[in-house]
Amino acid sequence: MTASIRWGILGPGSIAKQFATGLTVVPGATLAAVGSRTLASAQAFATEFKAPRAHGSYAALAADPEVDAIYIATPHPMHRAAAALCLEAGKAVLCEKPLTVNAREAEELVAIATRKRVFLMEAMWTRFQPVMCQVREWLAQDAIGEPRMVSADFGFRCGMDPKSRLLDPALAGGALLDVGVYTVAFAAMVFGGTPATVMAQAHIGETGVDEQTAVVGSWSGGRLALLSCAVRTNTPHEAWIHGTTGRIHIPGFWHAQEATLTRDGKPAETAKLPFTGNGYNYQAIEVARCLREGLIESPIIPHAESIAIMKTMDEIRRQIGLRYPGETAALSAR
Repeated sequence: MTASIRWGILGPGSIAKQFATGLTVVPGATLAAVGSRTLASAQAFATEFKAPRAHGSYAALAADPEVDAIYIATPHPMHRAAAALCLEAGKAVLCEKPLTVNAREAEELVAIATRKRVFLMEAMWTRFQPVMCQVREWLAQDAIGEPRMVSADFGFRCGMDPKSRLLDPALAGGALLDVGVYTVAFAAMVFGGTPATVMAQAHIGETGVDEQTAVVGSWSGGRLALLSCAVRTNTPHEAWIHGTTGRIHIPGFWHAQEATLTRDGKPAETAKLPFTGNGYNYQAIEVARCLREGLIESPIIPHAESIAIMKTMDEIRRQIGLRYPGETAALSAR
């Protein structure tokens, strides 16, 4: 591995711009190349973010010998093919959440990464932010005793554009895969793995995707998670972890810069941890750390957890009757 991690970006859209901006404050990282389905699009992005090379195909980016790691920011249904292309070419992959559209695809990517001994990580940027690191530290210290109940919501109201990535079934649209994944991943962070049972209800809108979804998940020992997501309804974006001796509150949990710990019988403690950069930089730092240590997965969001998150969302989609075009295999049965 070179002293500086040389990044490529595959799929130069709005999220890719956030990542490229975050990369500018990452020590020992450079944006080396951009790949798009059209050369003009790649060149425009490369010019804006001062990348020295632009490629007019994903394959050309994957084959670039001057690239160590590739950030994949395509629409959801393209994640599996793009990530597989890069892994087979020996490039480390940071793939936007959700890792894939379903658990079967996620398992296929992990199998490739394992066979090739190449790094793969889901770009769950929330997991690496300073506030979430603090929350995990509180949990490790048993600051609230045993976590018993989690709640998290993420909903917003988008415009009614049937062809937008949020509402188009062909782009794996809907609330669950776009923002519900944050809530499912948050519960997985606290409780671990897949829930023992899931009960889900949703409103399927006129385009055929879930406009809002509510989920109750149960883990062993009676632990519960109450999760909700929406793309046509505004919600507060809050998360709570309630334990046997206290609670943790995280406002704006998916991009939080503060969290409050309340231990029973003691004054509340608020940790304020503003971002350095725009917040997307922390996951790039973790990728670099893992690459320099020769790892093929991050212990913070390992392969098994990304698969578990996808299995949970598969079960939610099975219950609400949401299946996307091109899904030939049955959704995972847990």
